[in-house]
Amino acid sequence: MEIKSQIMTVAGQDWNVAVVGPEDADRTLLLCNGIGASLDTIGPIADHFSRTRLIAFDVPGVGGSPTPWSPYRLSNLTRMLNEILDRLGVGMVDVFGVSWGGALAQQFAHDFQKRCHTLTLAATGAGLVMVPGNINVLRKMVTHKRYTDPDYMLNVATELYGGEVEFNQEMLKNHTRAMKAGDKRGYLYQLLAGLGWTSYLWLPRIKIPTLVLMGTDDPIVPPVNGKILTSRLPNAKLEMVECGHMFVLTQAEAVADRIEAFIHEEAMAEA
Repeated sequence: MEIKSQIMTVAGQDWNVAVVGPEDADRTLLLCNGIGASLDTIGPIADHFSRTRLIAFDVPGVGGSPTPWSPYRLSNLTRMLNEILDRLGVGMVDVFGVSWGGALAQQFAHDFQKRCHTLTLAATGAGLVMVPGNINVLRKMVTHKRYTDPDYMLNVATELYGGEVEFNQEMLKNHTRAMKAGDKRGYLYQLLAGLGWTSYLWLPRIKIPTLVLMGTDDPIVPPVNGKILTSRLPNAKLEMVECGHMFVLTQAEAVADRIEAFIHEEAMAEA
């Protein structure tokens, strides 16, 4: 899928934003990507949404969104995203967050719940209280090098992501080529945005239907974190995916089909 984007300026910050999928879709999915991942990486999963329009973006400091002068909090980003939706003429959305983007998705659902039909969380946790992954893996994960050095990424990917990555090197190479990481400061700002952040205390306030997807072999976000999320969210269900941290890419078609089914099941329930 060719992804065409535009620059939108909100509160003095340029955002690289893309709207893909059928213009006449009756549901719109706001996609919050993982740390350091530019919107160019969404192609594999975006291709499999047939009834849903997707809105994706580069977080400030990633891809086509320049690094801001100072760090930000997730709540700063959600306010700007809310304005971006207004400018795009989008009303209600379904929200989908992957890994780091799962934290942003939770924050958006909390701050603008009346704007959200549903929430889907993939390979993510509740922040500060989450059960951490393998410490050696996490050390490799926080380095900006995995986004700027393709050879390094290919060498550490199996250890980092687990699951099917070892057997799907072509997918990983395509993902690496699609990456358009920002500078080190932009990556640091993403890390800092999650420092000390947790959704644990206010998750019970999120009443919208929520689907939590977790990889059974995820070395970064162990699957027990999905149980923590669903124990706190009053209208959530947990489903396990037989894969590692990157199941959104390695099982793109199945994941897209499940999310789209979930969204439209809830649409029928609302009707």
